Amino acid sequence: MGLTEAGSARQPSGAGVATADRQESGAPAEVVRRQYLASAAGNLAALRATLAPDVEWTEMAGFPLAGTYRTPAGVTTNVMEVLGRDWDDWTAHDDRYVVDGEDVVVLARYTARHRTTGKALAVRVAHHFVVRGGLIVRFEQFVDTALVRVAMTAD
Repeated sequence: MGLTEAGSARQPSGAGVATADRQESGAPAEVVRRQYLASAAGNLAALRATLAPDVEWTEMAGFPLAGTYRTPAGVTTNVMEVLGRDWDDWTAHDDRYVVDGEDVVVLARYTARHRTTGKALAVRVAHHFVVRGGLIVRFEQFVDTALVRVAMTAD
């Protein structure tokens, strides 16, 4: 799919890892972290497993994939697969987590190289997740869309 490992992100303390002795945690930050890890690995099935059946996933106005996508398959088909098609090494580096109950804000970075223009992208982003019952029910992206457009536009 063209996505790579998450950068220097640290796993939230006590993050869930499935083992014979321990089930994955449904704690909001840990669910979100699993989503980033699945995306980084290009594992769309694992990513879909973090999303509620009625998820609302909103990409910011002005972003190339702007809009709200519903259902786990809708998110992976219309967002993740398109990013993997249009960009080399698309990576969301989840740098810092701010958690308040079911709300998780992740301060992050996108890095990639646009396949058509060859231009590099390095932009700061913020992601707001709402996690209920161990699943992501809502996502909203905040990003400097002008920097994304510059990387997508030929000179």
